[in-house]
Amino acid sequence: MMPLLASCGTLSAIGDATAPLDVLILEPPDDLPVRQGRPLQRDIIIEEPTAGGALATERIMIRPGAYQAQYLPGVRWSDPAPVMVQTLMLRALDATGAFQYVGRRPLGSGGDFAIVTEIVDFQAELEPDAETAEVTVRLISRIVRESTADVVATRSFAASARAASLDDLAFAEAFDEAAGRVISEFATWTLSTLGAI
Repeated sequence: MMPLLASCGTLSAIGDATAPLDVLILEPPDDLPVRQGRPLQRDIIIEEPTAGGALATERIMIRPGAYQAQYLPGVRWSDPAPVMVQTLMLRALDATGAFQYVGRRPLGSGGDFAIVTEIVDFQAELEPDAETAEVTVRLISRIVRESTADVVATRSFAASARAASLDDLAFAEAFDEAAGRVISEFATWTLSTLGAI
């Protein structure tokens, strides 16, 4: 594939809105815990994560410097980052077989627990050689008991991965690695906190 970036100067803050963009999709990790036995009779609601305006978009953010935020030209996420992260969390928890229901909305009047998440980091930072980048994914998640709105537990998850070049495949692999580690840790923590493992 053609490189996305040759130098910082080729970064575009918005890009050409009329040009078609390649789409990157992230998948949940394979190394998820799996509950042995029947699922717990609990409904888990994964709320859409919150994120700062620069991250709450389909565009993929890269930071050439400490005080700069730009977007990769020619490529985007399949959904806005908060929706994509919500989907990863939902699919990961569902794949564990630990709960009777995992969804974006409750089946009835309310679920048993809601997971409320903030996306702190979901971007790449250009390294000094301007030919590689470090991808960082960091989330803060809270498990909330729906009936009382009490916070049961809070935890921060973070992982980084190096994109060996500045083409779309390298970025996809780095984001997949970093997000995969974060989602796997999130799933294990959730199951442990709610007594599913």
